[in-house]
Amino acid sequence: MGLVRFLQRTLLFKEPEEPSGRFESGGEDRQSSRTPPSQDNGNEDALTGKGRQHLAEAERLNSIIRERARLSDSLDANKEVLKNLFRAEVNNDAILREFSINTDPPVRAMIIFYDGLVSTVVQDQFILQPLMLLAGLRPAPEQPRKGPEKPSFKIHHRRPGAEDGDRGGKKDKEEKKDREVAAAPPIFRQVLETLLPGNQVAPAATFVDVVAGVMNADTALLIDGCAQALLIETKNWAHRSVSPPRIEAVIRGPQESFVEHIRTNTTLVRKILRDPALVTEFVKIGKMSTAQAAVMYMDSIANPEIVTEVKRRLQSVRSDLVSESGLIEQLIEDAPYGLAPQVLATERPDRVAAALVEGQVAVLPDGNPFALIVPATFFSLFQAAEDAYVRFPFGTMLRLIRFLGFLVALLLPGVYVAITTFHPEFIPTDLMLAMTGARERVPFPTVVELLLLEVSFELIREAGIRIPGTVGTTLGIVGALILGQAAVAANIVSPILIVVVAVTALGSFAIPNYGLGLSIRALRFAYILLGSILGLFGIVVGLFLHVALLANMRSFGVPYLAPLAPVTASSPDYFWRGPAWEQESRPDYLDPLRRERQPRVSRGWLIRDRRKPRGGPEGGGDRRG
Repeated sequence: MGLVRFLQRTLLFKEPEEPSGRFESGGEDRQSSRTPPSQDNGNEDALTGKGRQHLAEAERLNSIIRERARLSDSLDANKEVLKNLFRAEVNNDAILREFSINTDPPVRAMIIFYDGLVSTVVQDQFILQPLMLLAGLRPAPEQPRKGPEKPSFKIHHRRPGAEDGDRGGKKDKEEKKDREVAAAPPIFRQVLETLLPGNQVAPAATFVDVVAGVMNADTALLIDGCAQALLIETKNWAHRSVSPPRIEAVIRGPQESFVEHIRTNTTLVRKILRDPALVTEFVKIGKMSTAQAAVMYMDSIANPEIVTEVKRRLQSVRSDLVSESGLIEQLIEDAPYGLAPQVLATERPDRVAAALVEGQVAVLPDGNPFALIVPATFFSLFQAAEDAYVRFPFGTMLRLIRFLGFLVALLLPGVYVAITTFHPEFIPTDLMLAMTGARERVPFPTVVELLLLEVSFELIREAGIRIPGTVGTTLGIVGALILGQAAVAANIVSPILIVVVAVTALGSFAIPNYGLGLSIRALRFAYILLGSILGLFGIVVGLFLHVALLANMRSFGVPYLAPLAPVTASSPDYFWRGPAWEQESRPDYLDPLRRERQPRVSRGWLIRDRRKPRGGPEGGGDRRG
């Protein structure tokens, strides 16, 4: 082993005799590996020099954020710290603009924002103009404002649970902010109460709050003599408009999908669910680049324990960058090595609204056009939005076709290999003779043929996705036709195998969930190997293990195969789609606060008031006087 390392260093990674002044990736690691332990510190200081000083400064600034250092009442001191935090000397995006508030005497102030994230029109008309021109027209309030009077009654609209502590902590923070604002200098209260006409203004007392607000496209206002800042809503994110869904397209139903703007996404959901019980809480995710996610749930329906668990998992993520819903899904799911996705991803607001009414919780990450629905079960992955928009016999038919496609995509290649290799007696004689004649000149065994075709088809599918535009679709169709015909003509595979692979591909396309489709594509090869080694016995063993692993999985505490295992009460909306008037109860496995979704007789027009006679249009008979 030592000889191999010596040859690698001397032949492949030969280093110069004298250290070069240029930066080389990994140079410090290689130097430290040759340096005796007693000389590590001295050589490290000599090698890094300026880098160590820069690292120490970065650690000092991180400690200000980590320890939640409070703002000073000196504008110059705050400016110096914020200038270093935003790296304003080298960072051209960070803007620190000083000015004077038009009071008697004038007061120095400063705004901080990121160029390109904020609306300059809002800044000019609703921040700078009132402060620089109109501040002297109205005197400052003499008395500090009083806090809001507490009501003499309490409203308990939720079942007591673990979330009560979170609400109590949030209330304490709000009361603390009110006390700090009341104790602030008069100029601070004057600016907050009379000079900023914006609809959202929030005080901030720590550097971390100021940095977070500026990173979220707010404008931070600091006033000399005040140990607090004001975060003013000035967001101007660039985002695309609402467009029809591209992945979950339907023929009948809403033609709207989520976009990369979190406020637009929450508005799309709230436009469907116009209920004051619909709650939206914003949670910060990540460590370095704190992403924002909206947690939406029905306050009068969702189980408080599920809501608390969702927020706990999101807030506990410590990754540097969490910028996509797929990353969040991997960081919060129960079984990372599970055989199927435990979080349902969708781009349709109507599907999120339907899940919220059921008692589930939705997570909408900022900057991503997909929402995550939890808890998710195995059967929810086969549901599509269009199932509820067509009459129940056709919705049931579509859902059964998806289950059939799932079984075909998972088992058909493995069963074909098992039957042709170990159980040819299952095949009718005429069909067996035709298959034997077609395979007479093929030099490979059946399992090798099948693996060659499956791998080739996966390559064509992946290439069709990566090539942009309509060229990818054309490549997939033409490539599959040419490749299949050429393989049959060259006697590499048999024609019947082309049919098997094509039907398998069609079955995989019928699966509505992309994550489940990827899982089936991977597990298909395992069933092919089991069928080629053990025949149908191997397929049965694989199914047994597969179902056992699925039954052992949970999604946020909910059994993955519910309501089948364990059997729980629910409306007919799993294997088949029941009539709309029979969807009377919510799933029992979610333990919602309200089980009843609609009364037993939801079609009120069927109920007749028998007390009215059947004489006239109002039941009053002849009206002659």
